[in-house]
Amino acid sequence: MDFTYWSWDTFLEALPFVLQGLGITIGLTFSCFVFALVFGFVWTFLQRIQNKYIKAVVTFIMEFIRSTPPLVQLFFIYYALPVLPVIGVTLHPFVCAVIGLGVHFSTYIGEIYRSGIESVDKGQWEAATALNYSTKDKWLRIILPQAFPPTIPMLGNYFIIMFKEVPLASTISVGGILFMARTFGSEHWAYLEPITIVGILFLLLSYPSALLIKKLEKKINHRFNTSVMTKNTNA
Repeated sequence: MDFTYWSWDTFLEALPFVLQGLGITIGLTFSCFVFALVFGFVWTFLQRIQNKYIKAVVTFIMEFIRSTPPLVQLFFIYYALPVLPVIGVTLHPFVCAVIGLGVHFSTYIGEIYRSGIESVDKGQWEAATALNYSTKDKWLRIILPQAFPPTIPMLGNYFIIMFKEVPLASTISVGGILFMARTFGSEHWAYLEPITIVGILFLLLSYPSALLIKKLEKKINHRFNTSVMTKNTNA
């Protein structure tokens, strides 16, 4: 390997500079993911409205969001919203990133929720109705506890994907690790070392996260299967 253009001095100098953006990158990832988790329910329940026109509009909007690159959506929220005559709202770059990435991924998470809900056996819905459960109790005590565990692997995967997509926010001046790396590179005319640091940090954070999610998935599935077996035994 040719280390002609590599400088360990530059690497060590860039490391603390890039690390200044680590907190923002992690915070933005969790903020976007929580936003997507919550807004995903909105899409799910809008799709369950028994009106073909509303369902058609919601489906079109979701497909449009999924079909549009998240970078374009970030640019629209950050650059276009302030100049629109009706809206004219200027948002902080961090807020723009949360809304843009959060809404984009919420359309995928909404589909995950829908698949989880549809995986619940029809008899469970009928049993909840026969027991005269309220709508709230039916969802909180019967449907969601059975619909949620199967969605853990997919939600975990999207969390990792979102973490890797968060660097897009650097294009609208969100000071994450990629933004800091680009800033260091422009100031010192050295991009190799700071960008390498960004790659290492993403590897060090995403791989353990994937292992943790897999462990959490096994733990939740074990509890869910144990609970189902207990209920069946009692029945």
